[in-house]
Amino acid sequence: MALSSKDIFARTSSQGADADIRHDWTLADAEALFSKSFSDLLFEAQTLHQRYFNPNEVQISTLLSIKTGGCPEDCAYCPQSAHYDTGTDKDALMDIDSVLAAARDAKEGGASRFCMGAAWRSPTDRDLEAVCKMVEGVKELGLESCVTLGMLREEQAKRLSDSGLDYYNHNIDTSEEYYDEIITTRTYEDRLNTLGNVRDAGINVCSGGIVGMGETRKDRAGMLTTLTTLPEHPQSVPINMLVAVEGTPLSDEPAIDAIEFARTIAVARVMMPASVVRLSAGRKEMTDEAQALCFAAGANSIFYGDVLLTTENPEREADLALFERLGITPMK
Repeated sequence: MALSSKDIFARTSSQGADADIRHDWTLADAEALFSKSFSDLLFEAQTLHQRYFNPNEVQISTLLSIKTGGCPEDCAYCPQSAHYDTGTDKDALMDIDSVLAAARDAKEGGASRFCMGAAWRSPTDRDLEAVCKMVEGVKELGLESCVTLGMLREEQAKRLSDSGLDYYNHNIDTSEEYYDEIITTRTYEDRLNTLGNVRDAGINVCSGGIVGMGETRKDRAGMLTTLTTLPEHPQSVPINMLVAVEGTPLSDEPAIDAIEFARTIAVARVMMPASVVRLSAGRKEMTDEAQALCFAAGANSIFYGDVLLTTENPEREADLALFERLGITPMK
């Protein structure tokens, strides 16, 4: 019988309790998975997916931008960077009442996790206290909580843990080798240090990357290898398809092939079988058939709601209609 995500995380909290959970993946191993025939790769991914999860359940999260625009980082994909003219307004940190109103709406709409994102390089201690109060309020509503606030110091991660935070999102974005082509204002090591601070504070790690930024298949394999060789696999792994926003350096980047994107999902599932793999940004540009292929490849989480930070996301009604066609129900 397939286990719920909470059961799986409890059973594999040490990430060493099952023979499928490996930390010795090499780049060559990952490239070999990418090179498999699509049918064989999907079969392997789906076999593991059914071993660890109910394949007909998808975890639903809602993401809210609680502080938008003006970020000092130069991430080439991001419309919230102060380095680019994308028409994104710069807004101050939202008040707690507005955030909790959005969380209530998310819960009523079927979400089980409420994620809050702030366009910071790293939060000040004062801003962090405000976010901690938001986390506490979200938890009181009976929702899982997740935040993405940029880089964290060790004591900041501990403060978030004390507030009851369930997940911290901090993507590594791409391979270490390609990273400097996308971001120059912080290093790959900075990313990994924040993940270490989050993990050491006892918070679940949410970390993945973006595909379609001009990287090679080897870079996608490298990104997944980095995640699988961490002391623990991230409990949540978002795989984002680039949303090419006008005004960013990647605005003219051609869309990645849907089969190659699904192949990345499948490799992530094989390499991290007990992790929730999120079909994240880019769903608005995907056909229903492409999304269905990603679910078959092992994706079992989505962001739910019409807006994903500052970019469009499929409407709730469209997701519900697709779920009905596929026989998918929300994960409890």
